[in-house]
Amino acid sequence: MNFVLDACAMIAFLRREDGADTVLSILRDSANTCVAHAVNVCEVYYDFVRAADIQTADAALHDIRAAGVRIRSDMNTAFWTGVARLKGTIRKVSLADCFAIELWRTVGGEIVTSDHHEFDALVANGVCRVRFIR
Repeated sequence: MNFVLDACAMIAFLRREDGADTVLSILRDSANTCVAHAVNVCEVYYDFVRAADIQTADAALHDIRAAGVRIRSDMNTAFWTGVARLKGTIRKVSLADCFAIELWRTVGGEIVTSDHHEFDALVANGVCRVRFIR
């Protein structure tokens, strides 16, 4: 199965926060393919730079890749206009989450997140499929 990890899922995994066990289980299952958009990985990276330093952020990026997350940098016109349409029509969703949703539209499966604040309404309205980690 395909899984699209958003920033909060990757951060929970890296920091061993609540829900990290769910992310780890998904990553360890060889039947799964785990991807994240570069924009979402950028969120993780700058979070670690802010909280610590560049070396810690580099180590976090290394750990994401070592865990088997494939970083995608889709940015053709169809992709970014899909992101823009999402952002333009759905209120209260971050631009970065729109990248995760558009990537999910590309690969299918489920988005992995802990962000109920933004994703509960999206799931209820059939915008995307989500696996909440907590």
